[in-house]
Amino acid sequence: MIGASPAVPPAAEGGFGLSPNHRGALWMLAAGLGFTLNGTLVKTLGQQGLDAYQIAFFRSLVGLVVVSPLLWRIGFSRLKSRHPWLHVFRVIFGGGAMVCGFYALTRLPLADVTALGFTTPLFATVLAVIFLREPVRWRRWSATALGFLGVVIMVRPGAGAFEPAAVVALGMAFGIAAALVLVKRLPAGESQIAMLFYFGLGSVLITAGPAAAVWQPPSGPQYLLLIVMGLLGLGSQAMMIRAFRIGEASFVAPFDYGKLLAAGLLGFFVFAEVPDLWTLTGAAIIVGATLYIARREAAVGRPSPAKPAAI
Repeated sequence: MIGASPAVPPAAEGGFGLSPNHRGALWMLAAGLGFTLNGTLVKTLGQQGLDAYQIAFFRSLVGLVVVSPLLWRIGFSRLKSRHPWLHVFRVIFGGGAMVCGFYALTRLPLADVTALGFTTPLFATVLAVIFLREPVRWRRWSATALGFLGVVIMVRPGAGAFEPAAVVALGMAFGIAAALVLVKRLPAGESQIAMLFYFGLGSVLITAGPAAAVWQPPSGPQYLLLIVMGLLGLGSQAMMIRAFRIGEASFVAPFDYGKLLAAGLLGFFVFAEVPDLWTLTGAAIIVGATLYIARREAAVGRPSPAKPAAI
């Protein structure tokens, strides 16, 4: 067990009178849109013949190249950490989740991968209670469970969703949840730029060998898509880190459901995917559960032990 998060005084409300939890939720929604666009590019590159490991390597490399000058500007002394093993485990879980997600995207419909990814809040809620000692009331437990039920309705076990690639997608969801809970466990003094640098460097090392084994020279347009994908993935990751460092992990995580609308629209316009009645029913349950969580927390007005992200 990693241990409980140290006590932090309740944070004051931010701009527009929003609580830390609700500001974190907005960052999560923005990150969800970015990750959905990123997934669309990954799926497109996979359809063009590039392997998931090669795509993941480029994603990691572009992120590392972008972050390195920023780290140079603020000073490499910011790389020092009192919790190096938290960074190591975060890279392992996060890098593994990225590879699993890219693999699933190259083999499953965008909507299926997105739906399976919605198990992340369930994993995050459980991990936050175990490792962060965050209090979760029964109403939030019930709403989170209801959201998971919506995911089950969408993917319909036994109807073809749970093939090997779908199991890998579930591994992606757990890896993301574990990595984000570890981010929340890091103290406020940890630099966000340093966290992105560690993730980029570690992911490059993890994916370099497998990418070399399946290497296929990209075309000019594919190089452009790979660069855009890397920039978009990095920006989305930064927004997600900020979301989980501002608000409570168990509160912020369910707002990842916002990806559902984006995935549905992109799936329709880019890949000609048309959601059926089961998908729409599951989506309605998921959105309803998420809105209930937001309204319930607003009514309770419980302060959040927020930790502002350091840059």
